[in-house]
Amino acid sequence: MNDSGRGRKSSFGQSMKAVMWSFFGVRKRRDLEADATQLNPLHVIVAALIGAAIFIGVLILIVRVVVG
Repeated sequence: MNDSGRGRKSSFGQSMKAVMWSFFGVRKRRDLEADATQLNPLHVIVAALIGAAIFIGVLILIVRVVVG
């Protein structure tokens, strides 16, 4: 890993991508270590809340289709 990439903050889109991969449960150690140094904690929290809302919405939609 080069030193020019260290300290660089990522965008909200990159945070959202990292959270979605975390929900899926698949993440490379190299990517996890890079996320730990680059992701903004506030972005991660907001992305996790959005991801959880989407997940709950999809579950409710599936239940309504199956039951109704």
